[in-house]
Order: sequence, then structure tokens, then C-alpha cells
Amino acid sequence: MVNRRVPRRMVLAGMAATAVAPHAARAEEYIDLEWEDLLPENDVAVQNPLRGLFAHDEDAPLSSQQPASSGVRSDWNGQVVRLPGFIVPIDYSGTGVTAFILVPYVGACVHVPPPPANQLVFVSTPTPYESKGLFEPVNVVGMFGVSSISTQLADIGYALSADRIEPYRS
Repeated sequence: MVNRRVPRRMVLAGMAATAVAPHAARAEEYIDLEWEDLLPENDVAVQNPLRGLFAHDEDAPLSSQQPASSGVRSDWNGQVVRLPGFIVPIDYSGTGVTAFILVPYVGACVHVPPPPANQLVFVSTPTPYESKGLFEPVNVVGMFGVSSISTQLADIGYALSADRIEPYRS
């Protein structure tokens, strides 16, 4: 009988490859979402108030003007998704953004009242993203889920742990 022992370093290398492979594949395989996908069935998206002239009371916090959310969808809980949007920074590390609200249109939560919670996504990333500013469109890829987060800017209905943030490309 031949004793075939596998060297320990080969076992460890194989285990490491197995552990990394699903994550690497996961980052490349994602579900493309649009903002309308986050709305409950038969709900309609809130229109971008910047499309017309929108006057708001400078003294009132914009978060107090946030429309009520009609609910969220749990269809993509635990799934890797790609969602386009604009960055509203919440936290930084150096000059890079590490936490932000992903919003569907320019100015949401900053210049106009925020959209309902089901149209906002809280994004966190371990790798700071060097944003070019509030008007830069991005695609965010990562693990998605329903969440209930409240910030000074708005109530947020979803969260996304970003594996990748990149300039927007359709």
C-alpha cells in the first residue's frame, strides 16, 4: 500500500483558492438593477424635481420633506448587483469616500428633498473611492439587501457592500 500524503502547503493553497474563487467569480457575476426595480410592484418612481424649477424653503431641512416610502423589495437580498447612481458622501478615509448614499439623480438629498427610502441605497466600501464630485455618475457592484438606515439627510431603505465602484458605463 502506497502512502500518498499531500504536502500541507498544497492543501492550504487549495483551500485558499477555493475560498477566493467564489468571491472573484461573484464580483464578475451580478444582476443589473435599475432604480425602478427597487420599487414595490405597481409603484411609480418619484420624478427628479430638478427637471423643472423647484423652490424649497432654505430653513427647513430637506430630510423633513422626504416623501413616505411605499415599502421595499427583498428580491435581491444577499445577491450581487450592479446599480448606477450618484454619490452623496457620508464618510471619508483620507480623500476617498468610504460610505455614501447612492441616489438616482443629481442633487437628491443635497439640493432638493430626498426621494423615498426605497429609492436610496447606503453604500459602504473597504477601499476608499476617489470621487470626482457629486455630479459624477458611478456603477456600484456588490452585495445588496434591504436595510433601515436613518441619516441627517434621509431615511434609506437599502444597503450595498461595494466590491467595486467605477465611473458609469451602461
